[in-house]
Amino acid sequence: MQTTAALCGAPFLAAQEFPSRRPPLAERKFTSDAVEATIARVRKSIADPELAWIFDNCFPNTLDTTIRTGEIAGRPDTFVITGDIDAMWLRDSAAQVWPYLPLAGDDGKLRTMLAGVVNRQTRSILIDPYANAFNFGPTGSPWAKDRTRMKPELHERKWEIDSLCYAIRLAHGFWKATGDTSCFDQDWRRAAGLIVQTFREQQRMQSPGPYSFERISAVASDSLPHGGFGNPTRPCGLIHSGFRPSDDACIYPLLIPANFFAVTSLEQLAEISTAVLSDGAFAAECRALAAEVRKALAGFATGNHGRHGEIYAYEVDGFGNQLFMDDAGVPSLIALPYLGCCSVDDALYQRTRGFVLSDDNPYFYRGTAGEGLGSPHAGLGMIWPLGIITRALTSRDEIEMAACLRLLRATHAGTGFIHESFSRNDANKFTRKWFAWANTLFGELILTLQAKHPKLLG
Repeated sequence: MQTTAALCGAPFLAAQEFPSRRPPLAERKFTSDAVEATIARVRKSIADPELAWIFDNCFPNTLDTTIRTGEIAGRPDTFVITGDIDAMWLRDSAAQVWPYLPLAGDDGKLRTMLAGVVNRQTRSILIDPYANAFNFGPTGSPWAKDRTRMKPELHERKWEIDSLCYAIRLAHGFWKATGDTSCFDQDWRRAAGLIVQTFREQQRMQSPGPYSFERISAVASDSLPHGGFGNPTRPCGLIHSGFRPSDDACIYPLLIPANFFAVTSLEQLAEISTAVLSDGAFAAECRALAAEVRKALAGFATGNHGRHGEIYAYEVDGFGNQLFMDDAGVPSLIALPYLGCCSVDDALYQRTRGFVLSDDNPYFYRGTAGEGLGSPHAGLGMIWPLGIITRALTSRDEIEMAACLRLLRATHAGTGFIHESFSRNDANKFTRKWFAWANTLFGELILTLQAKHPKLLG
């Protein structure tokens, strides 16, 4: 593992008191007995008090601060804001509640809340499958003047493949964790059909499709060129994405990690359609599209890097042009095994991982505060904890995992929470004090290590 000596050698802090940063019980948006019991159990297995404190603050952060529950037409409804932005991203909300799924079987209240997230995402997709973020109701948006088909229910309308993939992942995961099929009603079936239709449209085999997006902004990555359709491509079977999971515009619209995620999601959609809905025709349609994208990935996803050999590109255009980089936003190249898109031990993935975690990746940074994968979204030299966490979650090396833990513990700037990004030379310079996805993903990392590598915490 490439890391600074300070990270590898830093000892844990001496035991001391760390006051909870959670809201008072009466002010928490949602509480779960199963989550609280898990916090108490896991905290006892963490030897370092500061690390235990961060886990205690972070793992329930989504429940404590971002959940709004209710009912619509007698069915559970859950709106999940991303944190410091009062809107619900399909991606973020699915990722925020994901680590709670294994606990839902023993907690009916938690299970109902999670079903409400699936139901809310279903309704959101029916409003607009091209939107990435939604309001609680038809309240309008600060981005209402974007040159696209805005609606008052939308917070933002940046087309990102992963938005729809995350909705499938959550619904599939909820079903697998609980056995509950109540979410798969007629609205869900209609939304599933819209997802496949949207993926088909964005293969752009015959036309650019119905989606375009332009924003009047000094930030080039906030808008798509060429009339809002993005840079030119040669249709090849891959699905076009307007934007990355960072919400930055793609340079080449064929975003490789998002297409891998789409293949996995389509296979999950086919499984639900077969096992739950007994809809063989739709399952076959999903598998056929997955096979087309998988074949296109085999033909276009890789390239020869001068130092690392054959690796995955981050974006391609179908003409032979490739962008070698990775972004900390998930789906990313480094996170492919985490999302079930490939094996950690796959040789091509390992070569790509070597590139991603090297100075040959323009968005991998080292500094006096640490090292890690960044993103153009937060600026040069800004390391994203999301990248550090996914690095640990996709590692086979306990030394690497331990160094990632030390780095996360050393860079929360005394807040007890995980941020969007921090400066490679000064962790006190960070973005997004309240970023629930990063907080909950950190909790997921701790739970994973406690189950599979407990000595790293003890």
